[in-house]
Amino acid sequence: MNSKKRVLLLIGSPKQQNSTSESLGNYLIEKLQTQGFESESLFIHKVLKSDDRRNMLLTAINNTELIIIAFPLYIDCLPYLVIKMMELVAEDRKGKKDLMKQRLVCIVNNGFPEPHQNDTAVAICRQFAKETGFNWAGGLQLGEGEAINGKALHEAKGMARNVIKSLDLAAVALSENNPIPQGAKKTMAKLIVPAWLYRWMGGMKWKRDSKKHGVKKQLYNRPYST
Repeated sequence: MNSKKRVLLLIGSPKQQNSTSESLGNYLIEKLQTQGFESESLFIHKVLKSDDRRNMLLTAINNTELIIIAFPLYIDCLPYLVIKMMELVAEDRKGKKDLMKQRLVCIVNNGFPEPHQNDTAVAICRQFAKETGFNWAGGLQLGEGEAINGKALHEAKGMARNVIKSLDLAAVALSENNPIPQGAKKTMAKLIVPAWLYRWMGGMKWKRDSKKHGVKKQLYNRPYST
């Protein structure tokens, strides 16, 4: 393994810390470190705040062999922060002929029971790679991301067993210059808990939070019904 290979994790969650995106991305780059990669992690919401930080972001991307973007699903799409970052990268790379050989990977998580809700977001990342000169190395799609809730995967214990197995498979493939295998994608897409239980837990959380904020009696309001 070439010890000079570099991996860059771009965390696309707007949360300041302890997001599920960060948890998933951190586990993958830690595994890649054991395969000889040097790593760097950047929070996209932080590097967009000034010209200096944006230039630092572009420099980091242009000098890294493997780019991983980890983000939550926002209405079938990427968060604004990730889209803005992609626009900056596309503009920076426009017309450049001397780009190093690079690979792009994405990890998308959502709050729904169905992992396929992430299909459109992954397709956007794949198209971004095509239009900006990256080699597309695949995307991982996780449903029920709220079950992880920003915990480190080893702290999530058995609930994260398939997530861990998927990322382990992905790390081995990526370290060998291969795309993420189908086995890793299918394993990541397995439900963390049964869908009915996830929905029930979500409903309980809504009721608990509404009570906390004094709006429990308004949960079933229908202000626009006729």
